[in-house]
This record gives sequence, structure tokens and C-alpha cells, in this order.
Amino acid sequence: MELHQRIERAAARLGDQILHTPLLHSRVLSGAIEGQVYLKLESEQHTGSFKARGALNRLLCLEPDARDRGVITASSGNHAQGFARALEIAGCQGTVFMPVNASPAKIEAVRQYAAHIEFFGQGCLETELHARQVAEERGLTWVSPYNDWEVMAGQGTLAVEITRDLPRFDCLLGCVGGGGMMGGAASWVKHHDPGIRVIGCLPANSPEMKLSVEAGQIITIDDPMDTLSDGSAGGLEPGAVTFDVCRQVVDDYLLASEAQIADGIRFMLDRHQKVIEGAAAVPLACLLNNPDRFRAQSVVIIICGANIAMDKLRAVLSGEYPGTERATQTPAES
Repeated sequence: MELHQRIERAAARLGDQILHTPLLHSRVLSGAIEGQVYLKLESEQHTGSFKARGALNRLLCLEPDARDRGVITASSGNHAQGFARALEIAGCQGTVFMPVNASPAKIEAVRQYAAHIEFFGQGCLETELHARQVAEERGLTWVSPYNDWEVMAGQGTLAVEITRDLPRFDCLLGCVGGGGMMGGAASWVKHHDPGIRVIGCLPANSPEMKLSVEAGQIITIDDPMDTLSDGSAGGLEPGAVTFDVCRQVVDDYLLASEAQIADGIRFMLDRHQKVIEGAAAVPLACLLNNPDRFRAQSVVIIICGANIAMDKLRAVLSGEYPGTERATQTPAES
């Protein structure tokens, strides 16, 4: 089955369990590129992130015996919350593995649901590989945060909403981590209109997908740097299905520095009164710092989530977060 067909089925399956999030026209960003810019506000989704889509679609696709055995996943936060919510809707028992350094706010958010939490590892990939091994040992059904066709299809339903609300546009920007969201979203918009360009945006401190595509094989960074875009940080597991999908449907990649990501967070709060997380600010930063590349175009930016820890947000807003001195003047200040 083609991925766009899976996405179409996922949209019908999810129904009103998922919010059709707003597509907000940004006058200030439109002015910056002398075109039209729209923000797909997945920050307004259940659990504050697009991750609510993929996890629920995957659990609703499970066979009854797989649900009965129980399910397990791994996540630094957003997928964990989406998965925990999906457990209640699908009537499953499940365990979430989180890195030991996961955001306290995201840990507390998961605890609002019935999911059991266990901790392992310092980074997303390390935690995922351990959790997958535990799933095999315990006979549980493994649910990957991204390396799964039905998870990717669920994430891609956000693009179904975009094309319904805005049938014609030139370019789609979104943050890339494991590639589930952009693989799904890009596959749908390319099916809708092959002429739409898709730009994957990554933090410069964690550019694994870009490096992997350039090398023609999955590249893992042994000692990754910290990034404000913690929701996209971490490498791809070997054999990730998202890798080949992104190679086929993502046209190009751009990077954002930590200072630029912080500027994006401040910009959204100042000009649109929206709190967003670091991963959501990455594509925003890429547009703000490459306006000529998008001149006179119609651009959609996926604002993928709003889950940022309060202490981190305060540090970003005050300019005290390490490595996030203001990068450039933004339209918010001009």
C-alpha cells in the first residue's frame, strides 16, 4: 500500500479523536518574504504536539492479541504523551521508556495518563534501542516513535488538513528528527501536488537526517550536542523506514543554530502570542534567516509542538539560555 493511501485511511480512522488544527496566516512573516506564510499550529493539538496523531493511529491498527499483550515505546516527551493518551482511547496497557534526563515537565505530563514510565539512557536513540530489546524480552508490542508505517501515516494526517484548508501553495517547511512527521507530511503533499517543494529543517547541533541523506546511509553522531530542539534530537535507528521516505520526498535541508531557534521561540510569543517548543521554532528560524530563498512564495510552516519546560522558556526569553544570544534582527524587532 502506498504511504499516501495509508495516510488517507489514517485520517478517516482518527476522526474526531484528533483536532483539525488551525492554519494561521502570518502577516509579519508574509511581509518578511513579500509572499504569504501560513502556520500549521500543531502546538494546539491534543497533548500539545503532532505526536498525538501517529501514536493513536498505530494503536488503533493493532490486532486484538497485540493489544492484549501490552505495548511499549520510548520517547523524550512528545511521543510519550501522545502514546499515553492513545492507550486510554485504544484500551491498552503500556509502558513508556524515557531518557533519565527527560524534561521534568514532560515526565509529569505523561504521568497524567495511565501509562507506566521507566527510565534508561541519556539520549533518544539509546533509550529507543533499549526499549525495543525490553519489548522482545517481555513479549510486548513495540511502537516506534517514528520507524513505523502507521505512525508515519498518522503524522501525515496533518498535511491532509493543510491541503484541505489551502489547496495551493509553493513550499512546506517542518522540523526533521526521526523523519516520521516530515516523511508522512511530505508524502501527502507530493501526492496532492508534486510541484510543492518540501524543506526539512534541523538544529545544527543535531542534523542526523541531513547527514544521513548526504551520505546515502544512516549516520549516528556518537557524542551529540545539546539543543533547544530536544523533541527532534537523536539519531535514526538502523533500518528506519523513514530514511528512504525522506530521501524520496524531502527536496532539501536547512539548519538553524541554537541562537536562531531561540529567536524563533521569542518571535512567536511576541508576534503571535503563542508558546512553542524548540523543534517548532526550527523551521521558523530557517525561514527568518533565509528570506530570499522564499521570496514571493506561498509557504506553510509546521509548528509542531508547544511543550517547552517553564525554566527553559524563562531562560530563552531572558537571553540567559547557553548559546542563544540573539542571532539576527527579526521582523518582530524591525
